[in-house]
Amino acid sequence: MTDLELVRTRLRRFAEREAAGLSPLYEHLAARAAEDTDVAALLAEAPEPDARPTLLLAAAHRLIQAEPVHDLSRYYPSLGGFDGVDAETWPMFRAFLLERADRVRELVRTRSTQTNEVRRAAALYPAVALAARQARGKVGLLEVGCSAGLLLGMDTYAYRYQCEGGEQLAAGPAKAAVGLHSSLELAGGAALPKIPKKLATGAKVGLDRSPVDASDEEELAWLEACVWADQPERIRLLRTAAAAQRRNPPELVAGDAVDDLAAAAGRVPAELPLVVFTSHLLAYLPEERRAGLVDALGDLASGRPLWWVSQEVYDAALRYVLPGREDLAFDRTQQAVLGVATWDGGVPRGQALALVAPHGGRMTWVAS
Repeated sequence: MTDLELVRTRLRRFAEREAAGLSPLYEHLAARAAEDTDVAALLAEAPEPDARPTLLLAAAHRLIQAEPVHDLSRYYPSLGGFDGVDAETWPMFRAFLLERADRVRELVRTRSTQTNEVRRAAALYPAVALAARQARGKVGLLEVGCSAGLLLGMDTYAYRYQCEGGEQLAAGPAKAAVGLHSSLELAGGAALPKIPKKLATGAKVGLDRSPVDASDEEELAWLEACVWADQPERIRLLRTAAAAQRRNPPELVAGDAVDDLAAAAGRVPAELPLVVFTSHLLAYLPEERRAGLVDALGDLASGRPLWWVSQEVYDAALRYVLPGREDLAFDRTQQAVLGVATWDGGVPRGQALALVAPHGGRMTWVAS
């Protein structure tokens, strides 16, 4: 079990820092749960480091999916609800969970938050495609913390980046099942990036402690439950990307992000330059495991051309290869950082490219 006070602190911070301004429903539920010992205790049943607010909210979402006629569904746009937060929302939510406490405990004990946010591909694509251009040919993709591996389909998605002043940048296939949009702003002194139109891949491998088979309806339902319930467009994209993936699925490998990294990389043909990418993974790893992952990447880079593209909060990832950039810290930006790293003679060289909103729909390019 996780310490109850730690869980309550996480719920409060989630409401204030992550859900505020993005999800009125989840901001309200998390804030109230932080003050409710009985509800917070349900999440405290989860082992560390899985006891995160998104896990409790996903468990509730999954149970409401299973009972779509329940009155609580009227607050869930993902289930066709139209009602906004009101005085009845929290009491009804609280009663719903506590009446099903055993099922909630089972979910938080046995599941983990498996967010496979497709829109993050729009933020990752410029960095991955730039790495591939530097490699001058096809690359092998390895996603660490892949969930269902939907981000590995980034080479098949179409992208439109809306820039300040009305200009648009486009990339990806002209006809694609999945089309992604992102706003692209410029920080002071930054110029618009030159985003390659195509990304040529020769292999795609995903590594996850519990890979998700998106062709399994029960597993796909859990992925949907992990999407914030008042953002149904994200669920639509998830379904569309999962259907597209079935035509050409990547290879997904079960294993540890650090201990099994080399074995997973070995699944990518040695003649292909390797682009490893992570997206909102390292914040879930303990400090020593984050450093261990960076060391493992350095070991791989000693034997083959390798780029590490990260879409992570600075404090958990890029600071290991680009220290001294406190201006990028999450406490200051409240955003993730898109970064890329290479190794030269065993020495990492990191570069910050952009600040990125949590779900990839907005970027501020900082690289000159």
